[in-house]
This record gives sequence, C-alpha cells and structure tokens, in this order.
Amino acid sequence: MITVRTVDYHTAGEPFRVVDTAAAAHGGFPPVPGDTVAERCATAIGPGGSGTAPRRGALDDVRRLLVQEPRGHAGMYGGFVVPADDDGAHFGVLFWHKDGYSTACGHGTMALGVWAVDTGRVAAPDDGDAAVRIDVPSGRVTATVHRDGGRTTGVTFRNVPARVSARKVPVATTLGLAEVDIAHAGACYASVAARDLGLDVSRASLPDLVRAGREIRAALATHPATWHPGGPLLSGVYGVILYEELPDTPFGPHQRNVTVFADGQIDRSPCGSGTSTRLALLAEDGRLAAGEDLVNESVTGTVFTGRILQGGVTEITGTAYRTGEHAFTADPHDALGTGFLL
Repeated sequence: MITVRTVDYHTAGEPFRVVDTAAAAHGGFPPVPGDTVAERCATAIGPGGSGTAPRRGALDDVRRLLVQEPRGHAGMYGGFVVPADDDGAHFGVLFWHKDGYSTACGHGTMALGVWAVDTGRVAAPDDGDAAVRIDVPSGRVTATVHRDGGRTTGVTFRNVPARVSARKVPVATTLGLAEVDIAHAGACYASVAARDLGLDVSRASLPDLVRAGREIRAALATHPATWHPGGPLLSGVYGVILYEELPDTPFGPHQRNVTVFADGQIDRSPCGSGTSTRLALLAEDGRLAAGEDLVNESVTGTVFTGRILQGGVTEITGTAYRTGEHAFTADPHDALGTGFLL
C-alpha cells in the first residue's frame, strides 16, 4: 500500500496540492531523474508523451492518484517539489493537473512561496518580505511572501518575461468568429473578449465559456505563433482566457476572466501566468503604463493585482492559504486504482 503525504493550499480559490518528493522518497516515492527541472518534467511526461497526454508510469500514477476522484477532482492542481537547477533557487517544482503537466503556474508559485515560509524551509521575518526562488520548467521565478505581525498577508509572483506573439488571429467557433491574441509567459495563452462570442464572464455562462475555450485551443494547435523558441515543451496553447472589461480603477484597467486550460479545466483564480500575458497585451495596446496596475478578477470574484516591469517582466500579487494536510493511500486491492474523472 502506497501512502502520499500532501499539504494543500488555495490561491484566490484555485487549489494547489504540494508533494515534497524528498520527504516522500522515504515512503517509496518514485524517482524523478534529471539534472534540471525541465529535464525532470520531460521525465514525468515520458518518451512520446506530451504535457496533456503523458505516458503512464509510476510517477504519473501518483499524479493520477492525487488529482482524480475520489481523492481529487477535475479542478485539482498541484506540484511535485524537486531539487533546484542550482544553488540560486530554494527548490524546483513540477506542476500537474488532471490531464498532465504544465510549464508554468502562477497561482502554484504563490502557494509554494507561502508553503516554504510556513514550513520554515525559507526563513521569513515577522514584519517584512521573504523572497522564495523557485525553478519551474519555463525558468526561474520568485514568490515574495509579505509578512506583518508574524502573519502572512499576501504574496507577489514575479514571472519569466512575457511576450506577445500574434494579434487578432481569426478563429471560427460554434459561437461565432473570435479574434484571438496570443502571448507567452512561461506558457502560451490565447486571449479573446467574451463579448465577441456573445458571452459574459459569469458562472451561468461557464458551459459556453468552456466550449469556446476548447474549440479555440484545438483550432490553434498548429498555429506558428504558439511555438516557443525553447522547444516543444514550452509550445502550444496551454490556456484560453475569455475576458471582459470592467470600469477602470484609479490605478489602471479592471477586467474579469475565465481561463480554460488543459482539456476544459477552469481556473478558479484569475490565473497567475495568464495575468502575465494580459499585462503584456495591455501594455502593447498603451492601456497599462509604468506605475499602473491591472485589477484582474476571476469568475469566483477573487482578485489578482498585476503590473509590468522593465523587459516584459510581470508581477502579480494575491493571497494563498493552507486548507489542509493529507496522507493519501492506495490499497492494492482497490478496484478503482488511481481513480477516475467525471
């Protein structure tokens, strides 16, 4: 019988399940070979697999166990904490979801920063900030954990540089013609105004938003703007952002979005890496100047605040909270095995 211990968080409503592979290794956790986090991610995906269609293996069986029902659900997200690429980072992480693995995850990075401080892995003051440096498959990112009176009050995610690769790409959907903007920020995201498809960003519209997201992602599967010079691991549309404009705040633009990623998974948060691409697009449009902030809401009403720095680097601020600690088991006699998805 295998036992996997996790510490769970949510960042602006989106779950993140942390598995420390160094601690788990004592219980027979499968090894994750590789000299870098990117190599370890390729190991997890397996030869001939892809980020959303990994090969079956011992490690991927652990992912399935933790993300699928009855231990997880289709909206679950998490990460395997692995060694950093070098001494410049505190640790690395392999991000995973119901369909496989991702190269970037802003909300997960934020949760990991708070986890590192909560567990004492990274020392933090009672008052002030602690910078947690993390190697992810797309590069090195930082979660700066903000502290006041011995309590964590927020966390700021600094991403790899964001870049815009295409504007107004026409995509036919069953809801009409969409004009799609494509940008990269650790992963590739396609953005489309929900109103162009006759939709608003609301819980009532979620079935249509998910349908549109799936159709747009499939239509862009071979589009050259989705290619990343770093190779196939970083290429291809990971998420589709359907957004709507809200009245500007005194500090800058205000938007609400639903990000549909993998095969129809809905981000409950405003999407950290996706917010990075929204910042790059707004800056290119001249709608976000230095010193201004984007207030970005999710469909659940939670908020990230983002800003763009020099060189396309973005920062997104939000909150992350621990929701529980678990010891998940898999009985070899259980006919459900690693579980199922509905």
